[in-house]
Parts: sequence; structure tokens; C-alpha cells
Amino acid sequence: MIRTWTALPTASLLLACAAPAISQTVQRSAHHDYRVVTVAEGFERPWAIAFLPGGDMLVTEKPGRLRIVRNGQLLPNPVPGVPDVHARGQGGLLDVVPHPDFANNRMLYITYSKPYAGEEGATTALIRGRFENDRLTNVEELFVADSRGGGHYGSRIIFDGQGHVFITVGDRQAPPRGDLEGHPAQDLSNHHGVVIRLNEDGSVPADNPFVNEPGAKPEIWSYGHRNAQGLAIHPETGDIWLNEHGPQGGDELNLVQKGLNYGWPVVGYGVNYRSGSRIHEGTHREGMEPPAHFWVPSIATSGLLIYTGDKFPDWRGNLFVGGLSGQQLARLTMDGQRVMNEETLVQRMGRIRDVRQGPDGYIYLAIDDRGGSGTAVVRLEPVN
Repeated sequence: MIRTWTALPTASLLLACAAPAISQTVQRSAHHDYRVVTVAEGFERPWAIAFLPGGDMLVTEKPGRLRIVRNGQLLPNPVPGVPDVHARGQGGLLDVVPHPDFANNRMLYITYSKPYAGEEGATTALIRGRFENDRLTNVEELFVADSRGGGHYGSRIIFDGQGHVFITVGDRQAPPRGDLEGHPAQDLSNHHGVVIRLNEDGSVPADNPFVNEPGAKPEIWSYGHRNAQGLAIHPETGDIWLNEHGPQGGDELNLVQKGLNYGWPVVGYGVNYRSGSRIHEGTHREGMEPPAHFWVPSIATSGLLIYTGDKFPDWRGNLFVGGLSGQQLARLTMDGQRVMNEETLVQRMGRIRDVRQGPDGYIYLAIDDRGGSGTAVVRLEPVN
């Protein structure tokens, strides 16, 4: 591994001002050969990446810290103003996304596992705050999920450009036993296993699908999910794509649509972890949406990107899905809303927690090896 300088556009100042570590190993793929470049190291359990105007990069760490990478260097001190998090198991500081008009309003949206008041455990919460002078101020709580359990917080955030913000909430590891249709993820009176749609100020849009349904949570956009940790919106079509963890087998890629039921745990492709016994009544059922793509065995999907950059022109419109247990990056070739092919990239480098496109057109990955060593943000660069 050597150090080298790479000429980049002005928008990616943070990367151009420091010399990233370049792997000399050329990785082969169907359309673009590439190298993996280390951008920044020294994180503890990185979960999400966000890019800011001017070149800074933000990275959340699960133990509860928001970190800044500036001019290619990880700043030593975390950002003040982040709320206390329930940093146990799968909980912690999770996603961070700048508001689409961040350059003017300086607003960051953050999800985290919020401790219950006066008792053990936590639930998924969404906040926003003003990020100035490397501090988070004027923090507002926009949403707290009505959910209980040991893990599966979900927690990805997207904006649709029409004044709405979407977040995912997992099924909180509620066990699928007995009456599968009675599982909390099939019950609209709670926030287990759902996609939430809010106005950007946290209020409920009047055209949400269950606003007028008695007993239903009005924030719900879609339900019957397990634990979605990848969420992306297509910049041209407006389609919302989601990937979610299955049990042992059965990770899914889903096209998220208003008011639809995605079937967990009634239908699916997985089995129980230890026994291998059957969970679902089958793989399909009328009134429940089948996945656009699924993985058996699981790769533990986490992080989702729809690529639109110019550094890999033959990958434009492809979906990229990170894998935790699979330690891989899955590239899906699309024909409209159909998955045509899958290629496996970036194998055995560690658990890929997040996948983002940088302002420079490169593909960035947050690597979390769970053991505390080798955690990093890296990027894919094309060869030649």
C-alpha cells in the first residue's frame, strides 16, 4: 500500500487535501475494474456517512458520537450536542442525512436508539438540529417510534424532495410465533417493521395512507417489514427502494409503495437461526408484496445506493447493497423496476455498514469489522 495524490473536483475538497491510501490490487468487475482507497480510519463502529457542502464528511459511530472528516483527516473531537443514545447491542447513533437545503438552513436529520424514560431499553427516534461551527444546536425531536424490543431499530433516512422525510423502523426482534398475522409487524397500531413518512417538521402528511383508519398509526407509509437498513430514492423516477434483513436466509430488496404490506413474517424465504425450522406459511400470498430480489443465503443487507455518478458510467442506474455477514458489495443491474443481474464486489474486506455516492462521483463504504480494528471509510476508484 502506498500514498499518492489524486486530482478531484473542488466539491470533494476533503479528499483532495490528504493523500488516501491506495490499494495496488486491481479488482475486476463486469464493466469497471477498480481499486479500493482508504479515505479515513480510526472510527469505532461507523454506521453512516454524509457529505456536506464545502467538503466535510460526517460519520456516525454507534457508541453515540458524530465525527467530522476534514481535509482527509478525522478530527479528534466528536460533535457536541448529540443526545444520549442507548448504545447496546444493535442500538446507538445511527443514520445522519443533511436536509436537501442544508447550504442555507444547516439542518441535519439524525436517527438513534432513544432510551425509554425510567426503564431499560430503547426505541427509534428522529431528531433534527442546526450544524454550525462544528456543533449541533437547536435540536428538535420529530418522531419517537411506538415500539419495544431488543434490537432491529431500522433507522435509515431519505428525503423525497417534496417536503417529506422517510425513515425505517425495524420489527424490534419480536419473535414470529403462533399466529403470524398477529405479529406486531402486521399490526398498524404500532411502529414495528414499518416505513414512516413525515413532513420535514415532523408533522403527519394529510395524504398518508392510514391517516383516516381507526386505530392505525398515521405516520405509517408501508408495513410488514423486518429490519430495513438500506433506503434510497431514485432521482429520476422517484421510486423508493429498501433492503431489509431476513432471518437465516431471505434478505429482501423491495420497491416501497404507499400503504402496501410486505409480508413479514407471514411470507418470506428464511428459516429460524438455530433450528433451521420453518417460519413462514409460504413465499407468496395475495395482498402481500413479493420482493424485487432476495438473497438465500443472507448477506445481511445494510446500506443502499442508486448510482448516478460519472466515475463509473456503465454502472449508472445500478443499485449497490452492502453486506455485513456477507462482507461484500452487491451490484444489481436494473431494467426499470426489475432486477436483471447481480455481481459481487469488494469481498472479505469487513462488514459493509453504509454505501454512499460522494460529490466526486466515487462510491464510499463505511466498514465496521465489529472487533474495533480495521474500521474505516473507503471508496471505490476506477482503474484508468
